[in-house]
Amino acid sequence: MTDESKFHALLRDQVRSEFTAAQQYLAIAVWLDDADLPQLAAHFYAQAVEERNHAMMMVRYQLDNDLTATIPSVGEVQNDFASVEELVQLALTQEKQVTEQITTLARTARDEDDYLGEQFLQWFLKEQVEEVASMTTLLTIVRRAGDDLFHVEDFVARELARGDAADATAPAAAGGAL
Repeated sequence: MTDESKFHALLRDQVRSEFTAAQQYLAIAVWLDDADLPQLAAHFYAQAVEERNHAMMMVRYQLDNDLTATIPSVGEVQNDFASVEELVQLALTQEKQVTEQITTLARTARDEDDYLGEQFLQWFLKEQVEEVASMTTLLTIVRRAGDDLFHVEDFVARELARGDAADATAPAAAGGAL
């Protein structure tokens, strides 16, 4: 096992952040499911799986590079929301925070001359641009729809429905992606 660099410590912390994000998306999905908004709920259930997969990609990187890989506890999640707008705003804020964390990871890898770490993070940087853009659009749609959430459900079914092919450039996830 190699000595732990600042990059490796931050990556270990990021695994926790990714698992916490997955749990937050599950809490959001369950709230939406309970509110009888099946399209939005399905979207956030899928987001939860995606965040879990991101964590497991980082675990796979740790395993492949002879680093200590641990599965951490997760942070607190919010379960109660006053509105759909509030929970989408929370999701957008979360994605922006993750973007900052991934950017810090990439900068740290570069500063430490960890070219493998820097290369590993390139996919995550691209992914975060997509995630922030998608959540920003969803928040705009929710705000435009006002109280008529059927418009939001229609938008999600039409524009955000899963069905994209797996990204062949994505890092492998420990245990395989779900």
